[in-house]
Amino acid sequence: MSDGETWSTTSGVVVPRSRTRSSLRRRLGRLRESAPAVAQIVVAATAAYVFAHLVLGHPAPLLAATVTVSSLGLVRDARPWRVAETVAGMLVGILIAEIVLLLAGAGWWQLAIAMTLTLIVARFLSPQPGFALAAVVQSLIALIAVGGAPFLRLLDGIIGGAAALLVTALIPRTLRRTELRDADELFDALDAAMSTIVRALRRGDRVRADRGLDRARSLQTYVDAWTGSLESGREVARISPFLRRQRGELQRHERARAALDLATRNLRVIARRAAYLCADGESRPVPADLLAELARGASLVRDALADAGREPEARAYLAAIARRLDPAALLPGGGVGELNLLAAVRPLAVDLLVAVGVPSGEARDLLPRI
Repeated sequence: MSDGETWSTTSGVVVPRSRTRSSLRRRLGRLRESAPAVAQIVVAATAAYVFAHLVLGHPAPLLAATVTVSSLGLVRDARPWRVAETVAGMLVGILIAEIVLLLAGAGWWQLAIAMTLTLIVARFLSPQPGFALAAVVQSLIALIAVGGAPFLRLLDGIIGGAAALLVTALIPRTLRRTELRDADELFDALDAAMSTIVRALRRGDRVRADRGLDRARSLQTYVDAWTGSLESGREVARISPFLRRQRGELQRHERARAALDLATRNLRVIARRAAYLCADGESRPVPADLLAELARGASLVRDALADAGREPEARAYLAAIARRLDPAALLPGGGVGELNLLAAVRPLAVDLLVAVGVPSGEARDLLPRI
């Protein structure tokens, strides 16, 4: 083996060291990202168990810990309402199991009855499949872990749910890093799509234009990921006293996210028109240069997202572009298709201006009348 290779004991093949290091970095990154969630789960489950066992004297408060762990989970989306919804589902399952135990005792057929009733009630109460699954799992645990006074397990479940909700506010997960990473991924994908369309227009390359259209269509996935992490951050910051300072920043990020959502939709319109125009193989430098300038403006929006002090620079740059967006002046005697392409760029400029704090009405007023 060469110095740049290593032997894999799991697969029995030679693996490049660079791939091994990359895999190790991913694993360590996953561990760092999960650290706040691990802390939340350990603290909440331990506190719920200790309270139920040592303070209330419950002999084996298994459900106090399991409800806490199941409601928090390791997923990054730990919004309070999602935690509360999961807790509610589990408490429904425990309550039904307690009623079955009280009326019919424990056994295999009682287990079947409890599961059937739990699934029916859960599906009636919530359209979310996860709600029903959480309910039936806790129903099974409650039926199998028989012992103690009636409805003692329900009290344990309530303690676990309360601990999960309390720790969501007092030990919030580090969502800012996740949210900024999702935003960066969107801006990376946006830049790649715009750059591809620019090159296609400069070369009259239909194949490259189609690739740009595909990239523009894929942007919604990145928008949705940013939306989820940003909503999580805002909802946790709303109830956590430790994230109070982040509320204004998250509000600013939400403004930018909403504007970028519209910008990606408008870019898809531009990409479709560019693909149609590139079918003749002719170079179109004017719309290409204009779109390249807006791509530079999008990078300034990205910088302003992390540093609000950069917003004036981004606003001035994008406002200068918007004032020039008169298709007839930019391309005298141009064809209808190319003029329509330039007209489609105008809403994109408005969206980027809104992303850096310009009211939508003022942003539209910057555009020349056509």
